[in-house]
Amino acid sequence: MASIKANARKVICIGRNYADHVTELNNVRPKQPFFFLKPPSSILPPNSGPVLRPKGVTLHYEVELALIIGKEVRDLDANDEKGAMDAIDGYCLSIDMTGRNVQDEAKKKGLPWSIAKGFDTFLPISNYIPKALIPDPHRVDLHLAVNGQMRQSDNTELMLFRIPRQLTDISRVMTLGPGDIVLTGTPKGVGPVSVGDIMRACVKVDGKELESIEVEVKEREGSYEFKET
Repeated sequence: MASIKANARKVICIGRNYADHVTELNNVRPKQPFFFLKPPSSILPPNSGPVLRPKGVTLHYEVELALIIGKEVRDLDANDEKGAMDAIDGYCLSIDMTGRNVQDEAKKKGLPWSIAKGFDTFLPISNYIPKALIPDPHRVDLHLAVNGQMRQSDNTELMLFRIPRQLTDISRVMTLGPGDIVLTGTPKGVGPVSVGDIMRACVKVDGKELESIEVEVKEREGSYEFKET
């Protein structure tokens, strides 16, 4: 929905929140929630066109459950799980697109990841999912297929840090406000997509599909081309 993009002041992304995903990228398991930002301009609402792959970029998909924040929260108490869950207005499905070679170079050189995560169209989202349809966000099935081949298929029960802990740690650093989006991490199975590929992601609760994303990858026009920093 366009309103999700219009109302998002910021997009906060929890990284390395599924153990098998940490392992597949040869990362170190975090001792506390680790997060970074994507710009709201990267949001690609449903039926708004393709994901655009910049020249020279190795493009990876990462399917995630996204939280839509419904009220202002700051310095949440670590023991106040109800307060954390009450701050959620609803949900959506998302695909955190990543320029993997851009990110890998940044990690090696100790540089920020903003370019790798921040291109326009790098955050396809589904329609809004009312909170009542997901009674427990820690029991949600996430799936992503590329050209009909399943690549990611796991349950949010595998999160290393549950949602109240995520929101508590984020709110200690920055105030969360209505419309802000929190991506809760991606399970194992991330990988590359090429121009012409079609991604289809879906979110299910008790076997029932709630929402989906279907989007094609196309070449991005313009002067940008990835080069070593």
